[in-house]
Amino acid sequence: MTGRNIVLVDPLPRTLELIMEPDVRARLEKLGELVISEDRQMPAEQVDALLPDTVLIFGQTDMPKERLERAPKLKAIINVESNFLPNIDYQACVERGIWVITPASAFSSPVAEASLGMALDLARGITIADRQFRDGTEEYGLAGNIETFRYAGAPIGIIGFGDLGRELRELTRPFKNEVRVYDPWLPNEIIERLDGIPSNLDDVVSKSRVVYVFASVTSENQGFIGKRQFDAMQPGSAFLLMSRAAVVDFPAMLGAVKSGHIRAATDVFPDEPVAVDDQVRSIPGLLLSAHRTGGTRDAFYKLGSMAVADAELIMKGLPPQLCRRADPATASRLRSKPVSVS
Repeated sequence: MTGRNIVLVDPLPRTLELIMEPDVRARLEKLGELVISEDRQMPAEQVDALLPDTVLIFGQTDMPKERLERAPKLKAIINVESNFLPNIDYQACVERGIWVITPASAFSSPVAEASLGMALDLARGITIADRQFRDGTEEYGLAGNIETFRYAGAPIGIIGFGDLGRELRELTRPFKNEVRVYDPWLPNEIIERLDGIPSNLDDVVSKSRVVYVFASVTSENQGFIGKRQFDAMQPGSAFLLMSRAAVVDFPAMLGAVKSGHIRAATDVFPDEPVAVDDQVRSIPGLLLSAHRTGGTRDAFYKLGSMAVADAELIMKGLPPQLCRRADPATASRLRSKPVSVS
C-alpha cells in the first residue's frame, strides 16, 4: 500500500463518456487517481494489484470477501449499471462500513413516462389504428373504437412499487385511476401514503384494466406471473412488462396476447438482442420496445452526476444521499443480469 488514492473505474456496459458530462468527469478526477478500463472488464490481475490503494470503485467489479480484505482503504462501490449483482459480499461491506450504492433512480422518470405512453397506446389502439390506416383497412368513429377503452378512470394495477412504480403512480394522478399495488417487500403504510390500495397479486390482475410490472427479479419470484394470472385478467385489458423479463412466464404472456384475451407491451425480453426471426415480431396486439425506455441522454447523465455527488459526500466521511443503498437482506436475493448500454 502506497500513498495513492485510486478510483477504480470498471463501468461496462457503461462508459464515462456515456454517463458523465465534462464538468462531472472533472469532479470525479478530483476524488483520486483514475484507473479506467472501458474497452473490456478490468482484468482480475490488474484489479488485485490496485486494491490496496483503491478508495472508490465505479462499476460492477467482482468483490468477494477475500478481495474486500485486500482493500483496506475502500470506502464505496458504486454500481453504475443500476443493478445489485450477486458478485459482492454485501454483508462484509456492511461490517467494513463500505457503501454499496447505485443511482438506478436516474431511469425512473423516463421509464415511467414511456410506460404511461405505451399504456395509452394499448388502451386507445393508437398504433393499431395507424397500421390499419396505412393498410387501407381503417374504421371511422365508433366502429374504430369497438375494442378500445378510456385510460382515464380505468382501474390500474402496479406490480413492484419501487422507484419506477412510484414514479408511474405520480404521472397517472391526473387520470384519476383507482390504483392497486402488489409489492410483498413493502408495508401497507407506504403504499397507502402514495394513495395506492395494498392488494394481493390475484386482485391486482383480476380487478385492473391496465397492469404495469416493475418488479425486480429475485430468487423467489422468477416467472411468478404466469398463465393463471393472465387467464384471470379482464378480456381486452392491457399488460405492460417494463422491468425484468424473468418475472414473467414469457411464453404464457405471448399466448395470452395471441389468443386475443389481452393486449400487451414489453420493453424487455428473455434474450437480448432479440433474434430477427423471433415470434414476438409478428404477434398482433403486442407493442414492442427494444429495452430503450430508460436510456435517454439526460437519464444517463443523471446516472453519472448522482454517482459522483454521492462519492464526494462519502470521501468527506458523510453518508450518500442520492443513490439507493444495498441491503444484504435484499441484495442477496436479487437475480438481475447486466443490461445493455442502450
